[in-house]
Amino acid sequence: MSELSIFIDESGDFGPYDYRSPYYIITMVFHDQAIDISAPIAKLNTDLANRGFPNHCVHTGPIIRRENEYEFESIETRRRILNSMVTFIKHCKVRYHSFHIEKKHIEDSVQASAQLSLLISRFLKSHYEEILSYDKLKIYYDNGQIEISRILASVFTVLFPEVEIKKVTPSDYRLFQTADMFCSMELIRLKMEASALSSSELEFFGNTRDMKKNYLNPLSKFRWD
Repeated sequence: MSELSIFIDESGDFGPYDYRSPYYIITMVFHDQAIDISAPIAKLNTDLANRGFPNHCVHTGPIIRRENEYEFESIETRRRILNSMVTFIKHCKVRYHSFHIEKKHIEDSVQASAQLSLLISRFLKSHYEEILSYDKLKIYYDNGQIEISRILASVFTVLFPEVEIKKVTPSDYRLFQTADMFCSMELIRLKMEASALSSSELEFFGNTRDMKKNYLNPLSKFRWD
């Protein structure tokens, strides 16, 4: 039985507009289960262990902003962790797509849900035949926000006959951490285009040229348009 796994992460919240968090982003990572990624996972695990992070769940946003478990890590260490994730993605043959809305144009959570549902539905319909060719779709989401769980259930189950939605723990799936990275980098891209990068983000990447060269451009090759 052919299966398409879809790992989903989000950035932002459904609360009122805040200039510090102007976007709501949903990112989907698509993986054909017929493609074996055990070797890239093993290499990533080894790389992280060699850097002093065995059995580590990678969180891209905190790495960039030097938050949470990365508060006392050097910028060199944090860059090496993120670079290991980029290398991992290059060997996985996954595809991704990000959907975003700008919250200053949204009146409430109902309108936000409607716009995101429309964006997701349009994308799935544009690739309908290919996605439908799989016997089963398995969606992995951590149930971070109830609005997203409702959107996923309504959009996917209407369009496709065999859909399973599975609640996951991010530390259990490297591809969920990959979705987190794509989502975080989509936010970085939007902020860069709006000249709204924070000081910690600018410090981590050095400059926008290096940001594009080392992260945005390599990752954009996996975008499923």
